[in-house]
Parts: sequence; C-alpha cells; structure tokens
Amino acid sequence: MHDKQIEKLIKAEEKRQKGVINLIPSENYVSKDVLTALGSIFDNKYAEGYPYARYYAGQKYTDELETLCQKRALKLFKLKEDLWHANVQPLSGSPANLAVYLALVPKGGKIMGLPLSSGGHLTHGQKVSITGKMWEQLPINLNPKTELIDYEKMKEDAIREKPVVIVVGFTAYPRFVDFKKCREIADASGAFLMVDMSHFAGLVAGGVYPSPFEYADVVTTTTHKTLRGPRSAIIFSRKDKKSGDKDISVLIDKAVFPGLQGGPHLGQVAGVAVALKEDNTPAFKKYAKQIVKNAKALAGELSELGWRIVSGGTDSHLILVDTWMNGKGIPGKEAEAKLEKAGIICNKNTIPGETRSPFDPSGIRIGTPAETTRGKKEKDMILIARKINSTLRGK
Repeated sequence: MHDKQIEKLIKAEEKRQKGVINLIPSENYVSKDVLTALGSIFDNKYAEGYPYARYYAGQKYTDELETLCQKRALKLFKLKEDLWHANVQPLSGSPANLAVYLALVPKGGKIMGLPLSSGGHLTHGQKVSITGKMWEQLPINLNPKTELIDYEKMKEDAIREKPVVIVVGFTAYPRFVDFKKCREIADASGAFLMVDMSHFAGLVAGGVYPSPFEYADVVTTTTHKTLRGPRSAIIFSRKDKKSGDKDISVLIDKAVFPGLQGGPHLGQVAGVAVALKEDNTPAFKKYAKQIVKNAKALAGELSELGWRIVSGGTDSHLILVDTWMNGKGIPGKEAEAKLEKAGIICNKNTIPGETRSPFDPSGIRIGTPAETTRGKKEKDMILIARKINSTLRGK
C-alpha cells in the first residue's frame, strides 16, 4: 500500500482486534470473501436507480449483482418472491428505518416503539433522532418487575393512540419478542407492523429466534451483526400490503431512491450477497445455535457471581448487566473503561428504569456473536465471565 499512514492504521486496528475479547453484540468478523467483494471493482460504478431501470449506462453486471443479492436475501429467510420484496440498497440500518417511515407515516404521525432505556433504538422514535423530530414516539412499556414487554399495556395504548406504524425490535432487549401478539395489536389499532430485526437476523436465519415474517408487513435489518456481513441494510416488504391505493413495497423503494439517497454502494451490495450465501449453510446454523448457547452460559455465570442480569437472562445473543446495582456496584461508564483496560470490549448501556445519565448509565451491554465467530464455546464464556467479575470487583 502506497499510503503508509493509512496502512499503519489498518495494521494497528488489526492488531487491536486480534488482541481483545470482543463482547459488543453489534460487532462481528466478516470472511475474507466478504472483504474481497466489499473492496471490489464494483465500487467504481455508479448505479442510480434500480435493476433494469438505471439512470446511467454500463449496468449489465450491476443489475445482475443487485438482483442476485435480492434473491439470496429472500431465499435465506424462505420468502416467496411473489409475496415479498427485498430492497438491498439502504446504506445502513438507520436510513433503512427512516425510509420506511417516510413511505408510510405522515409528518407528525405516531410511531410506537421501545424507548432507548427499554432497549429500543434511536430510530424507533427517540427525540434526539430525526425519527423523533418528524414523528411522535408512542412508547412500548416494559413490565417493571419482569423487565419484559407489557403486551397488554401495549395493546391498550395502541388502540387509544392509533400509531401509524408499530416497530418492534431492539438494540438492547435480551428476550424473544412475541410477534403474534404484536400482529394482533397492530390489527386492533389499524397500524402497520414493522420489525427491526437488525440484532437478531442471523439468529432467525439460523432457526434459533422466532421469525417475524409470518406476522410483519415490513422487516428491516442491518447485515453486519449476527448476519456477519458488511455494514449495510435490507428492507423486506410485503407486496400484497397497501397504504391507500399504493403497494407499500413501491412506496418504500421510492423512499430509499430518490427519497433519501442516490446510487447504491455496489461494493456493499456485493459483500452482502456473499454473506447471505454464507448464511444459508448448515455451518451457519450451527454457528447461530452456538451464539445463543454462549450467551446463556455467559449470563448464567455472571449471575452466579452476583451480578444482576436484566430480565433474569437472555434468549438471544445479548445480555444487559446491571453493574450499578442501586449503588452497590459501579457505573456503566467506569465498568466499560475497566474492562477495556483488561482487554474486554463492551459498551456502557442504559437499563430499564434507568436513574443515571445515558452518558454514564447503570449497566453494560455484552454479547457473543464476535467471539463465537472466533470459535469460543460455553467453557470459554465461563472463563470470560470470571474475568469480567474479577476486573470489575478488583480481585
């Protein structure tokens, strides 16, 4: 590489990644094939528009690439092409969610979603996000005792407030979501049901997390977490669902382009296509199962060591740990810093009923996708939990 400064940074980051235990649940390690596709010659091509309807010439292979990626996305989740459409152009998860709202929700309309402190994402209607500035968030509440979604309260609020879209999904909610109940709530309130499966998409593909596709109108996902692909996103939408007299899949496509962005990043599309093929294998299903086994082992050992695990455990790849424990432990920011110094990478995180600042919250968020990619099993998770414990307690 001629640029020695950048080469030095790349090598330094490679060394850093190899030298730590990575417990950030939204990170993973892609294959060499994904990296090759991501940095391929496709990055030179501008492909504004959609397959076979571009605004520039020279699109023979870009059309084939994007169409192949769409087909692989549908195949991975066992979706029929006559019922579902996949848009693989969103540059990441946040603009993917924004595109859905732009397509379906009038300005000032209501979006029902989990607040940040309950495990939701910024783009589920938080005020600091554009999604909370253009639309009003109707919060999905957790039961304060169980720290699980309160579906009865959710139904009451939805019927009363009439949100246009109910978005279920999370960035820090460790349990299964009951998509059937969410569908019933959407039907009772006249809302579209959108599922943001960015965190658990790979677990759905691997058969270890309930699939939302039987119940949802729209499903969004990033591709770089449990799907183990490059940083990109996909929007799945039902072809038989309408908003007014328009198919929602058509409205969403128009919201992505020309509504939000110009030409797609074709290197990303190529990398996503490679990852989707890798995901549709027996080896990946085995990997997904191991992610969950590892998460349960990690949560179980931390609990045995005296740490409070939010909701009492996990059904997925992520765990929320209450490190503050009503002042008997340490704040999340301090916990994050101590662990990083010890070579364990996680992130500070708010917990349900948060009493501290989001900049220095009461907990940390940890997960197992990245270390499972590296081959770790349950016995390794027990050792990691003990290292976390000794680091945070200074033993």
